[in-house]
Amino acid sequence: MPAEPQIAELAPSAHELTSYDKEHAVTYMRLLDAAADKADWREIARIVLGLDPTVAPDRARRTFESHLARAKWLAGQGYRDLLRDSWPKQ
Repeated sequence: MPAEPQIAELAPSAHELTSYDKEHAVTYMRLLDAAADKADWREIARIVLGLDPTVAPDRARRTFESHLARAKWLAGQGYRDLLRDSWPKQ
């Protein structure tokens, strides 16, 4: 099984799909699912992003918010590019 891609402190904010987005498409979907289930952000940061919010709460919150915002962008706009460029292959 391939290793999980490394999570950057901040997700991209470009108005086009990036290689980071392609690598983290599954992470973004997991974030959207967890947010839709109204999971606590600390639990999402720990489980989905692999961060410990008790060690660095500000960093964990910033990383969570950045990636959730990017996931919402991808779901609303960026998915077209993701589908056109083909889904990341395993």
